[in-house]
Amino acid sequence: MSPVLDKDTLWDAWGSWSECSRTCGGGASYSLRRCLSSKTCEGQNIKYRTCSNVDCPPDAGDFRAQQCSAHADVRYLGQYHEWLPVYNDPDNPCALKCKAKGSGLLVELAPKVLDGTRCYTESLDMCISGVCQVGGKPRGFLGFFDCICIVRHFLM
Repeated sequence: MSPVLDKDTLWDAWGSWSECSRTCGGGASYSLRRCLSSKTCEGQNIKYRTCSNVDCPPDAGDFRAQQCSAHADVRYLGQYHEWLPVYNDPDNPCALKCKAKGSGLLVELAPKVLDGTRCYTESLDMCISGVCQVGGKPRGFLGFFDCICIVRHFLM
């Protein structure tokens, strides 16, 4: 019978926390670790925590709107557009969907918004890595609010 290895001994130590994705309004920071095994490690190689949980100044503007307006200098269908955010998409709240001002044109400008963007306007739920973290945790995840962990299985 072969010895049973602790699944955590196959991983390198967690790295330092990244810079917060936002300076105010709630953002996300992540830490990575590397699998030391020649086989797949069990568990996650990335974990998240909330950060910059202070109110933004009133003149800071809306985070989703800032991401839409960042595309104003990119031609779409041969024209430049002033992009306005689309909020509260029930199908994919973490995609960057924007509408062109003065037209009915609605476009997904990015498959995911930046980490820390609110999923819905009247909620503290935030998008992390393209997934809406409900109440600070992924749907169905039992963990702590200050450590939002998303499972990713692959060798580094």
